[in-house]
Amino acid sequence: MPDDSLITRRQAIGGGLAATAGVATLAISRAAAGQLAPGSVDSCLARLEHRHGARVGVYAVNHHSGARFGYRASERFAFCSVYKAPLVARVLRDFNRDGFLDRLIHYDHHDLIEGDFVTKLYVDTGMTVRSLCAAALANSDNVAANLLLRLTGGPAGLQHFLRSIGDRVTLVEHNEPSVNTAVPGQRRDTTTPQAIAEDFTRLLLGDTLPAFDRQQLRLWMQDDMVNTTRFRAAVPASWQIADKTGTGSYGTANDVGVLWSSRGTPLTVAVLTTKSERQADPDAALVAAATRLAVKAVS
Repeated sequence: MPDDSLITRRQAIGGGLAATAGVATLAISRAAAGQLAPGSVDSCLARLEHRHGARVGVYAVNHHSGARFGYRASERFAFCSVYKAPLVARVLRDFNRDGFLDRLIHYDHHDLIEGDFVTKLYVDTGMTVRSLCAAALANSDNVAANLLLRLTGGPAGLQHFLRSIGDRVTLVEHNEPSVNTAVPGQRRDTTTPQAIAEDFTRLLLGDTLPAFDRQQLRLWMQDDMVNTTRFRAAVPASWQIADKTGTGSYGTANDVGVLWSSRGTPLTVAVLTTKSERQADPDAALVAAATRLAVKAVS
């Protein structure tokens, strides 16, 4: 059985789209107007889409100034592994009592699938719920997520949780690996940049979780071992980031989370991307570039 403290970052082992096509832009507040005008950010994002052959959705909020920015903010994108953050939040809010996090969960080789980065190491001993939560967030372990879904009512249970915190948009229908098919145009297992950003704001900055559980969720998300080329490539190293990435077919590459600047200013940012070809590679550079623009737009 793994020691929960071992699943940390420090000990980890190593065709173009038209600019006018359905773009929905939210006005930037006057607090941010002196930084980057909404139209110029739109133009930059449209050029990124054309250059990378992708569709990009962005939503960002500065929680000190109130500045907001959105680009395709109400369009649907596959969320892929981004769902693991609200999944763990559901465990903390609805099941964290009577030693539930220390409960030992046994599984076997039949449960293993691609993305079993941590769980494959502990088939013989099992893992605690706490370890599964850490693995799902820090390592994006797919088996850990499936086991947590199994314990908490499956996709329907997670859907109910999202509705209970005010999300009327996100649709959760599948577990791993089907959640990552990300077929363009399908509504299953999709969200919008604005909806998922608002979820992460509620989970990490709001009162959806008790303070202790909220801090635990943040720590697990800050230990994210998957994201070194998306959000973390877009902002200074002095910033703190609690995020969850998502990757799937059709070049799907996502990152959603809360970023605290070196001055402690919290920003919620969601960047969701997709391409038209099923075998297209996920584009971390595109996510990082869109993140830089989103941060500038609200800073």
